[in-house]
Amino acid sequence: MSSLALVNKKDPLVRIARRDSIAKPKALIIRLIAIVISLIVCALIIFAITKVNPLKVYESMFKGAFGTKGKTWNTVRDTMMLLCIAIGLAPAFKMKFWNIGAEGQILVGGIATAACMIYLKSLPPVLLFICMVVASVIAGALWGILPAVFKAKWNTNETLFTLMMNYVALQLTSFFVALWENPYGSNKVGIINPQNHEGWFPSIFGEQYVLNVIIVMVLTVGMFIYLKYTKQGYELSVVGDSENTAKYAGISVKKVIIRTMIISGAICGLSGFITVSGASHTISTSTAGGKGFTAIIVCWLAKFNTFTMIAISALIIFLQQGAIQIASEFNLNNDVANMITGIILFFILGSEFFINYRLIFRKADKGVK
Repeated sequence: MSSLALVNKKDPLVRIARRDSIAKPKALIIRLIAIVISLIVCALIIFAITKVNPLKVYESMFKGAFGTKGKTWNTVRDTMMLLCIAIGLAPAFKMKFWNIGAEGQILVGGIATAACMIYLKSLPPVLLFICMVVASVIAGALWGILPAVFKAKWNTNETLFTLMMNYVALQLTSFFVALWENPYGSNKVGIINPQNHEGWFPSIFGEQYVLNVIIVMVLTVGMFIYLKYTKQGYELSVVGDSENTAKYAGISVKKVIIRTMIISGAICGLSGFITVSGASHTISTSTAGGKGFTAIIVCWLAKFNTFTMIAISALIIFLQQGAIQIASEFNLNNDVANMITGIILFFILGSEFFINYRLIFRKADKGVK
């Protein structure tokens, strides 16, 4: 038996090889196929549980997200919130600094905003608005700079550090909720300034959430330009690829880490401002609502492209709003709704494997592309 035949006989049936690159249309097709398969799987599960035509369930999902003008604007509002957080995480993740602390940065930004609304409500509206923006940005930046300094100077684990900062922010929020609770003993702040709406986002064109969209869209464009066309964006990209290469090129790695996390924390803090002032008009331990973790999925799937994040954020919020509608309309509990959302996200995340890798079969010795 020849040596070549012996080698072929010992080859595994399937080998996994990393792709050098893949065309964007092909990557899009793979993602769409994943979504279609996930919808089929969900349809089978829905039918097994409810015996209802899955098409009616999907129609219900659409009604839950866009059935009325109010629901449509709620979907837009939540999409902008999730997108804003993902934009904040983008520079840190591109630098391979795993900022898992967005939840805490949102909360401290929300606390700072609520404090301005409560204690500075006598200020002129424009000045109050400026104070809220500055306070939320500074609070978020401080919450981001702490793990950055420890990482830069002592090489601590940023994942654990930022995660622990979330719990500190959660306890701080509990403290201020108890301090500001209204009425006393209710363990909740309630709507802040419900009579004259001091510190609330003004309506534009008769719509409550237009300013939310404007602010986040400006951030979307700004972050895209920052990451792609500025010197600082290039530096953080080099640091993310290789710290040794960055040092060889004369880039101060410590400076880049601290600067990038200031920006990341500041934008996440600003999202707390948008949530409190532009949406809920209150502060609680559920203000972040898990969006800080969901935004990690958005950021990662979009490959740090802020324009791609718009579509992914919209898809995730659509799934969440639709799942809530399903639970309500078909008398299902929230666990079933969350399961449907999870299945769809699982397939979307799984599609990234086939985008980054290809399967090579022994007999055909040909990659699946």
